[in-house]
Amino acid sequence: MDTLDGSSWDLVIRGTGLEQSLLALALSRSKKRILHVDRNDQYGGPDAALSLQEVETWVKRVGEDVQPSIFHQASVSTPDEGLDAGEARLSFSRAYSLSLSPQIIYSRSDLLACLVSSKIYRQLEFLAIGSWWVYEAPGGQGDTARHEPTADAALRGELKRVPSGREDIFADDSIDPRSKRSLMKFLKFVVDYDDQTEQWEPYGSMPFGEFLGSRFNLAPELQRPLLAICMSSDTLDNTSTNFAVPRIARHLRSIGMFGPGFGAVMAKWGGGAEIAQVACRAGAVGGAVYMLGNDVDAVSAVEAEDGGKSSLQARMVNGDCVKTRFIVQSAVDTLPSAKDAASSAQRPAHGLLRSMSVIDSRLSSLFPVVAEGSPQPAGAVVVFPPGSLPARDGDAKSSDMPPVHIIVHSGETGECPSGQCVLYASVLAHASTDQTTLSGAIERLLDAVVREESKPSVLYTLRYTQTGPLPTAHDHEASTDQPETCPADDTPRDHIIQLPRPSLDLVFDDQLLENVKGVWQQLYRDPSFCSSSSAPAEARDETLAEAETESNVRGFMMFDDRQEEAVDEDDVRAEDL
Repeated sequence: MDTLDGSSWDLVIRGTGLEQSLLALALSRSKKRILHVDRNDQYGGPDAALSLQEVETWVKRVGEDVQPSIFHQASVSTPDEGLDAGEARLSFSRAYSLSLSPQIIYSRSDLLACLVSSKIYRQLEFLAIGSWWVYEAPGGQGDTARHEPTADAALRGELKRVPSGREDIFADDSIDPRSKRSLMKFLKFVVDYDDQTEQWEPYGSMPFGEFLGSRFNLAPELQRPLLAICMSSDTLDNTSTNFAVPRIARHLRSIGMFGPGFGAVMAKWGGGAEIAQVACRAGAVGGAVYMLGNDVDAVSAVEAEDGGKSSLQARMVNGDCVKTRFIVQSAVDTLPSAKDAASSAQRPAHGLLRSMSVIDSRLSSLFPVVAEGSPQPAGAVVVFPPGSLPARDGDAKSSDMPPVHIIVHSGETGECPSGQCVLYASVLAHASTDQTTLSGAIERLLDAVVREESKPSVLYTLRYTQTGPLPTAHDHEASTDQPETCPADDTPRDHIIQLPRPSLDLVFDDQLLENVKGVWQQLYRDPSFCSSSSAPAEARDETLAEAETESNVRGFMMFDDRQEEAVDEDDVRAEDL
């Protein structure tokens, strides 16, 4: 399409983040006229995966701060200039596909079920995330320890693998028999916690560490691995029981679902960015038009000539003007006139310090095959619990510092060349943390992994801050982040729909799917969407009935087989994406 000017659409979707892309997938069989735009030059929005050259462009854009963004304070460092001849160096730019917001997807996530029912799983490849590791500082955890990275192997910290089941626990000689029984009692409880509400709901607001100690007699050294698999961004004292228990249950219940030895996966070639692009591809097959490097700049109301419902006129960044029934956007992309209305219902934003570092080593010891018949893992999680790192402020207690998480991706993910790996490190912004907290954790990880060989080098590091809401205990707290109508000053009230800001959760949150489903249902309930703008007036009632019937029968993300469209899909991939 040479120009959009003067065109009419049923829906304009702004941004190609995971939520917007999944909405495009859900509507790909709706036979509606959908325009999907993104002001960036790549798919994925906050979930984008970037080459090294694209990272440079992205860092400059974040620094210019000309558009609303959840990213801030981005910088790149590379030690290439100081390397001797023969030392490992970065490969070419396109050899890397670095994810801005990497997430773990548990095997029991509703996302995987949706990818199967919508048939796009055939275009995705998933890899196993194997072991969880907990860093133990030399001499144990301590508030005053100023343990620094060291060349002395005797003074280095240690990585301990979190047991993944009963056999691992009873084979661990570092746990005494009484503690093993206490730990097994807790694990037996948590797997069936839904049926034992009397054991924990009265203590739901209690700090998780206190709950473990008082109800199960678990010592602090056994609480830390449980905090690790909970993937909480805060300390045990600041993590509630009703938040931690369902997340630990999710971790344990997912193990073995798709094979022995693992319970979580990630999409190859960039994680969420790859899922978003495949979802957009399905949208294009269904007739949606995609345009990168363009966005809605302003919106006004337009009265219908035939006395029907009014529509929106959207002026694009490139000067084109289009008409549409609806606009769906993320809170990140809120139009200026709608910002005040949008901000009131959003949860407070927090900051997550992030870094991604390319390492010139496979770090293969982090990816053991832990069960017979299990696949070779391509991912691992390393957690530095509170007290294992020195606080930024020398007067602060390191036990009050939030945990550091490092998600390790091997070269098998396609995110870096073979022989290298990527470390995605993050920590909650706090008085006791800064970017040196992350660099210090990476140095200690490399010290702990390599004890006899030469220490691996950091070839490249991107540092930035991401803002957004923290995850909540969805099972027991009502989340305030729901899709909402967010009108501009003179637009129809229900015609601009806003998705919540992306969560800072390191694990994919199924609430995102609920948000998408809520928008999908809202659109189908509105006659002005179900009645196509191009349909004759006398056919609108019939069109609405047909759309509602199809919606109710097939359900959200429930599609027929797409094999007949495989050839067309390949064509779209090359031409439009």
